[in-house]
Amino acid sequence: MALCDVCFRHCEIPEDGTGFCGARTCADGEIRPRNYGRITGLALDPIEKKPLRRFHPGSLILSAGSYGCNLRCPFCQNHAISWSAEALSCAGRTEVMTPEALAAAAVRLRSRGNIGLAFTYNEPLIGWEFVRDTGRLIHEAGLVSVLVTNGTAELPVLEALAPCIDAMNIDLKGFTERYYTKVLGGSLAMVKAFITRAAQLCHVELTTLIVPGENDTEEEMREMTAWIADLTDASGSVIGPEIPLHISRFFPRFHMTDRPPTDVRAVYRLADVARERLRYVYTGNC
Repeated sequence: MALCDVCFRHCEIPEDGTGFCGARTCADGEIRPRNYGRITGLALDPIEKKPLRRFHPGSLILSAGSYGCNLRCPFCQNHAISWSAEALSCAGRTEVMTPEALAAAAVRLRSRGNIGLAFTYNEPLIGWEFVRDTGRLIHEAGLVSVLVTNGTAELPVLEALAPCIDAMNIDLKGFTERYYTKVLGGSLAMVKAFITRAAQLCHVELTTLIVPGENDTEEEMREMTAWIADLTDASGSVIGPEIPLHISRFFPRFHMTDRPPTDVRAVYRLADVARERLRYVYTGNC
């Protein structure tokens, strides 16, 4: 048995067992990523789909995902590869790509406008070793690396990845501990710490999905954007107002089908509230 140190759960994983995320295991008394190189999705996407609006806009990026997640968002749009029963049993049904093979695929697509590689679709931080190893090769090839993440990881994981990541889109799913704990199974404190440090290391954009009855009040949006607006860079200069925020519309899916889609007017209203403190606010799924 060994203790996993990736996120706040600190799972004690028995030999040959798996942690809460379904992707980390214990082998010979050491924690290892069982999903290392196991690819469940690979596509050449517009960078705006990540979503990143102020990082190489108009470009394409090869996007790769594996399986597993350390949150339990009941509305997950990628549940088939994140934490559904199908996802957590897919280890034997995925194709393995080495970091070298994935980096080579990104290089081959440069002629089609590809600028690099995005680690996305599931939660890439639970397999951070593969992100690190592949990201180094991406940089050596003169391409960029992007991380699309829920930000639920200890800071040493972020520091280990910092040299090989150029941009991140980080989910800031709400701004109450109740929502993060009771609905998502996560930790708001850990995400805030992750975002605070990430903003000092690379280009960061944030995404908030507005779920009716959960995180859709003007009061919460003002509290959240006030916190974002105070974020600083490594020198201590305030950069928060320049950090882009993507406000997205919820649609019922997976285990959350008990409410209607978010009213488009509510999304636009909350975007206007966010613009009181932030310069770049974008709406999605509207």
